[in-house]
Amino acid sequence: MKTKTSITLSEDVVKAMDKLSGQDKDRSEFIELALRNYIAQLIRKERNARDLEIINQCADRLNEEALDVLAYQVVW
Repeated sequence: MKTKTSITLSEDVVKAMDKLSGQDKDRSEFIELALRNYIAQLIRKERNARDLEIINQCADRLNEEALDVLAYQVVW
């Protein structure tokens, strides 16, 4: 389901959008695709930040474990 809305954009943004979208797409399709991509980027950024926080919380333990494994390796 689509919801009609109204937005105000700078003239240079509209010109660039019209130039890039070509004749096959209308402005609504272009804006919707741009917003979907931006939203997906924000979601990825949040998920990556959470993952990094988890990794940092476990870093000391993981580094100790890695050193323990390396201690078992034989140097030729």
